[in-house]
Amino acid sequence: MGVALIDMADGIVHEYGVREKFVAASTGKVLAAATYYHLAESGLVSLAAPMGGSTAEVHLRRMIQQSDNQSWGLILGAIGYQGIQDYAASIGITYDRVLNTLTAAETARILALLFGGRLLSGANTAQLLSYMQYTNYESLIPAAVPAGINVFHKYGLLDGNLHDAAILVQDTRAYVLVVYTLGHDAAGMPGGAGIIHQVTQAVAAKLF
Repeated sequence: MGVALIDMADGIVHEYGVREKFVAASTGKVLAAATYYHLAESGLVSLAAPMGGSTAEVHLRRMIQQSDNQSWGLILGAIGYQGIQDYAASIGITYDRVLNTLTAAETARILALLFGGRLLSGANTAQLLSYMQYTNYESLIPAAVPAGINVFHKYGLLDGNLHDAAILVQDTRAYVLVVYTLGHDAAGMPGGAGIIHQVTQAVAAKLF
């Protein structure tokens, strides 16, 4: 298990457990989305571009909110493997698209930069964050926080990897919490979910 926690008030990254890279699974889709939005703001691509029978904007929503892998593939095709790696490097993240690997701390920094408005325009930041609410899988961090805390998150599950990366917000307080877990195989995921719940409950009890 690897855990990273950032208080948005000071931006300091606190790391616990495994600090090496994990297969990021679908948590890596946030980086892909941020890359596409950045390229759109640079005039190199468009949110309205036709893509897979719809538009890029629709596939960004599906990729984040529904974790649609077909949409992920289309977005990656538009930005290119080198494009996403170059964008990651520009924000201080070492990312290998082929392996799709990130540390919990790297994912936490991506979310902190996003929420802090340091990656994208205000409108695109708000749109991407809106896709991270009320997703099709609210059983991890969102299920373990007390009422009254807003959660923006992206989960990931692949083989034995079970992750959740979230921004927790209440009034003027905001924290980024990322929990990456790796079991032997998919059968271990219920245990991973329990660990994510325990970590989330402990963190929320101390911070809110």
